[in-house]
Amino acid sequence: MKRLGNPVEHPTHYTSHPSGIECIQVTEWMTFCAGNAVKYIWRAGLKTEDPIEDLKKARWYVDREIARLEKR
Repeated sequence: MKRLGNPVEHPTHYTSHPSGIECIQVTEWMTFCAGNAVKYIWRAGLKTEDPIEDLKKARWYVDREIARLEKR
């Protein structure tokens, strides 16, 4: 079920995935850093015109999540 874009409640770059699933439906079950990594991968190239920048941000969050888990 695809939702119409709303810049606050349902941003287009979160709702335009071909699955029809909104990003938050997945990320709300994750830790902050893991969820942010998925968010950046999910919207790579949708919010900005540079998907590489989004993927680098995702990698940054993945590295932070790894560091957090390694401290356990």
